[in-house]
Amino acid sequence: MVKILITGGCGFIGVNLVRYLLTKEQQYLIFILDNFSVGKKEWLEKAINDLPKAQKQKITVIEGDVRDKTTCIEVSQNIDVIIHLAAQTGVIPSIKDPFYDCNVNILGTLNFLYAAVKNKVNKFIFSSSNAPLGEQNPPVNENKLPRPLSPYGASKLACEAYCSAFYRSYGLRTVILRFSNVYGPYSLHKNSVVSKFIKDALLKKEVTIYGDGSQTRDFIHVNDICEAIRQIINLDFKNQNMIWGAPLHLGTGKQTSILELAQLINGLFDNSIKISFLPKREGEIEKNYSDITLAKKVLNFKPQVD
Repeated sequence: MVKILITGGCGFIGVNLVRYLLTKEQQYLIFILDNFSVGKKEWLEKAINDLPKAQKQKITVIEGDVRDKTTCIEVSQNIDVIIHLAAQTGVIPSIKDPFYDCNVNILGTLNFLYAAVKNKVNKFIFSSSNAPLGEQNPPVNENKLPRPLSPYGASKLACEAYCSAFYRSYGLRTVILRFSNVYGPYSLHKNSVVSKFIKDALLKKEVTIYGDGSQTRDFIHVNDICEAIRQIINLDFKNQNMIWGAPLHLGTGKQTSILELAQLINGLFDNSIKISFLPKREGEIEKNYSDITLAKKVLNFKPQVD
């Protein structure tokens, strides 16, 4: 049985990942560390509500903060794989308070990298994004030179650098997953554009676009992200040296404009939703989608959700 520690496991991606892993034939024992500043136990309980009792009993939830080094060391004992999802994830919040962003993202990641080495953890999977790359000519890939536009992008880039360094300095098998824009169930609390547009359509009968809506994103369903993580958990060490300590882009390889997204959601409401526009926000990327060639090669990664 593979023992997995998921930081931020009561958040959006975390609860989906826990459910996804427990529905697979392979046996996983899952430990979750969360300080519940964003994620909540109720979201986890809702996500696994229909699973058999025996599967639910494979989950242990621990309240704690990634900024506490002692906690990180303690919860990492006898763990095979750490999946580090806990983070401050917003561009706008990072601009308002870059010090909080730094403490949670950089110091929290460093604490767990250190704990992983100290406790001889086999693999460390780090959740990043396209934010470290900043404005690039799309598609973005692993060979692009990072130029972050926001403190959030800068902190994620620093974390990526630490993951690389810990692989090369200590031999810790780290993988840096650069998620494109993830959407899916249990994201009611999120302010990412898909969930925000749906909530605003339901509650206000109106969605607001910052800019003219021509900006693009690569929207990937959370189940496709979960499958990629599962593939890495199961990776053979010998045959996949090319990804340790390095970034790997996960997306659909397709771009969708924000205006097109608003129109798609409007269609779910029989085109009764008002689409309004405000001036563009600073620090946000204009055009973005991922080149997933490497993920296809090393993981046979094929997104299943349109």
